[in-house]
Amino acid sequence: MDEAAVAAYLERIGARRPPGATAEALRDLHRRHLTAVPFENLSIHLREEIVLTDEALVTKIVGVRRGGFCYELNGAFAALLEALGYRVARLGARVFSGGRPGIPYDHLALRVEAEDGSLWLADVGFGKHSHHPLDLTEIGEQHEPGGTFHLVPTAEGDLDVLHGGGPQYRLEQRARELGDFEAGCWYNRTSPRSHFTRSLVCSRLTEEGGRVTLGGRTLVFSAPNGEREERNLTGRGDVLAAYRDHFGIVLDREPLLLTGSPP
Repeated sequence: MDEAAVAAYLERIGARRPPGATAEALRDLHRRHLTAVPFENLSIHLREEIVLTDEALVTKIVGVRRGGFCYELNGAFAALLEALGYRVARLGARVFSGGRPGIPYDHLALRVEAEDGSLWLADVGFGKHSHHPLDLTEIGEQHEPGGTFHLVPTAEGDLDVLHGGGPQYRLEQRARELGDFEAGCWYNRTSPRSHFTRSLVCSRLTEEGGRVTLGGRTLVFSAPNGEREERNLTGRGDVLAAYRDHFGIVLDREPLLLTGSPP
């Protein structure tokens, strides 16, 4: 990324350029990304192409001011962090479902090394998850605004990431290239077994620490204390207005749940 792209990305998430690649700055960038850039799978249902290159992902998130799912969000965030001087490894993960880990390259997360040598698990692409990076050297419980997290080593050398005692995903430790995730991305945007093809979701962290989520035509506001407010959007234009007003996403047509085969 050139300096202009870095500046535009930082403006997108409401951040100033940090003076160094510090753990504190990473913490700030991580939370700002979660509040500014939504987790969403709208491209699948709009039948838009998803291109896994740094340039294409940054253009979508910064230039078009959209969100994305894990490959897009963490892929773009990795490019920004590297441009700011962090050492970043793109790691594959398998998301747990029904007590079992999913397919290889089911998820993309980041191992980030700050300038002091500290190692962090950064993940701005898992929806409801940690608000701040998790300490990869801490195997015990980690308490933070997003809940209680626990990193559990497996016999094979991976890490199981637990949230509230439940397994979220199994994280590999070998660094991968962004292009290695093409097969997982293709599966998740085309397979009838993928929850991304079976649901419409757009969600982001709020400044107060809650969430605002639009699932189909249901708009949900979740407060940090667990209180929820739901609104069913029934009027013509309500859904497009909600995308615009709550997520900053301007669309020319409403995404419709896939009824045929994706591209």
